[in-house]
Amino acid sequence: MAQLLVLSSAPGGSLALPALELLSHRVRQIPAQAAQLANAPAADVVFVDGRTDLAQAKALCRILDTTGHEAPIVLIVTEGGLTAVTSEWGVDDVVLVAAGPAEVDARIRLVIGRAAAAASVDTSVQTSGITIDESSYSAKVGGRPLDLTYKEFQLLHFLATHPSRVFTREQLLSEVWGYDYFGGTRTVDVHVRRLRAKLGDLEQLIGTVRNVGYRFNAHDES
Repeated sequence: MAQLLVLSSAPGGSLALPALELLSHRVRQIPAQAAQLANAPAADVVFVDGRTDLAQAKALCRILDTTGHEAPIVLIVTEGGLTAVTSEWGVDDVVLVAAGPAEVDARIRLVIGRAAAAASVDTSVQTSGITIDESSYSAKVGGRPLDLTYKEFQLLHFLATHPSRVFTREQLLSEVWGYDYFGGTRTVDVHVRRLRAKLGDLEQLIGTVRNVGYRFNAHDES
């Protein structure tokens, strides 16, 4: 039996996913508002109601995803709403509001299983005096937390997981910022400069290859 939390602003208090009423899981439904998340009860799976307001549902899913909410997120949509859902939403699964209890129960088991498997994998990278934790988007130098922006973290993580390999600015833009980023390559230089400043005595780990780009200068810690 799983603890399920449904985020829905449906009028009348009706359950956003009717099939849940036919299952033995414990279900609690609260308003789909960001302010409600601070005191939300613990749950094994969070369902977000996207049946009528896709924009609000997307914003809520992204908040849950970027704030490190541990429970997997399942989005409830109509068939027409499926066309709007992309990987940017940060959800673990999508279920149609008309899905039957057997399908919904299977999806609950699968997302819980995948979450448990992911939690058992060590997502930290330790190299050259730096510890990078991908699951919490954080990094430390000698136990001291680094105050990194999301892009600074992504850049550090990408370089550190490809030690000694040289990347052009264009390659870093593509890998870290994505193909749909329209800014210039100077963005990379700015972020490298800020990252070096935050690394302090370890700034030399981000090396410059003249007329080419940047690389991570990993060193032997033995």
